[in-house]
Amino acid sequence: MLNQMVRVMLVSLLFIASAVSGQTGPLDNTKPWYQRMAESEMERFPQAWMMDWDKEPTWDYVHGLNLLGFARVYEKTGDKRYFDYLKGYYDTLIDKDGNIATYRRDKFNIDMLNAGKVLFFLYDQTGDNKYMLAADKLRDQLNEHPRTSEGGFWHKKRYPYQMWLDGLYMGAPFYAEYLVRARDPEQLDDVFLQFELIEKHLYDTNTGLPRHGWDESREQKWSDKATGLSPHHWSRALGWYAMAMVDVMDVVPAQNSKRAWLAARFEKFMAQVIKYQHSSGAWYQVTDLGNRKGNYLEASGTAMLTYAMARGVNMGVLPASYREHAEKGFAALVDQMISVEAETNIITLNQVCAVAGLGGKPYRDGSFDYYMSEPIRPNDAKGVGPFILAALELDK
Repeated sequence: MLNQMVRVMLVSLLFIASAVSGQTGPLDNTKPWYQRMAESEMERFPQAWMMDWDKEPTWDYVHGLNLLGFARVYEKTGDKRYFDYLKGYYDTLIDKDGNIATYRRDKFNIDMLNAGKVLFFLYDQTGDNKYMLAADKLRDQLNEHPRTSEGGFWHKKRYPYQMWLDGLYMGAPFYAEYLVRARDPEQLDDVFLQFELIEKHLYDTNTGLPRHGWDESREQKWSDKATGLSPHHWSRALGWYAMAMVDVMDVVPAQNSKRAWLAARFEKFMAQVIKYQHSSGAWYQVTDLGNRKGNYLEASGTAMLTYAMARGVNMGVLPASYREHAEKGFAALVDQMISVEAETNIITLNQVCAVAGLGGKPYRDGSFDYYMSEPIRPNDAKGVGPFILAALELDK
């Protein structure tokens, strides 16, 4: 009797989820991968704020990452379900005056800017000024955001004097688009400064790739006392950085001289990245140590690098030959990391590292064993969003 009641409850919950998402039966498995993944997310999380298994609405970078994908799927298809879904997240958290629920400026967390990128899209679509008022509040954070001695934004107030590759994606594309829309091109130098400091301080001469993080103060246990660098390359961090580069180039006017500098650095970076691409097309969790026991091919870093590479080709800042590497990366995702539920056609992205960082409590020392110790979980938003973006770029 109890088992029957549980089955009834599960069926009811599935019915409610389908009603909210507009889905009444199995997903259409003939649609492009970007739609299949977006619709699978809508089935898993009937309200967009639920993404990444959140228990309550929270202003967070992972929602910005995924919902940017939804915005582009909407632009591609014109299907209003995708627009309504993403808009629901922002309308849940932003009031008419642009105040953002759960956002704390005083934490000076660069991650919190990332969800702001979709505000520009929403303003363009609706004309509702609350979205630009919210963007103003996020932009204002940068006026007092703590910086290194050379002007690089700290990753967070609680991570003093540190720049992480992750932070370039979180802050730079939003900052650049805000300045372009505000017709304030002189301040774009401050955006490019962030990349200039990464290029100056974070590269490992042996691999030609940037490390995950850099501590100007050399006080962190994870930082090398001579260079300030963290010990290893993390493929998702490389992916964050690659996406930051192409997304900034996408909004900065072509005549800006520093855009050409960034394009040259991006091509040089990608030339090193493809040297570490596995024969399957994927990249390892710790990028350059594929032969080390315990290392594994990881989905989010693979999706991010695939997206950045494909977008770079489409923008004309990478040679066309890189498309083959991007297609190979996406094939690895589909062939090795995607599974499909037989009855519903809901797709799952497997082999995603749940999280990784440096310092904090409990302390993350940036060692190889540390990166191997973080949990792997399916459908983590940090893999799903880039998968959608990569599928869109390769469909152009």
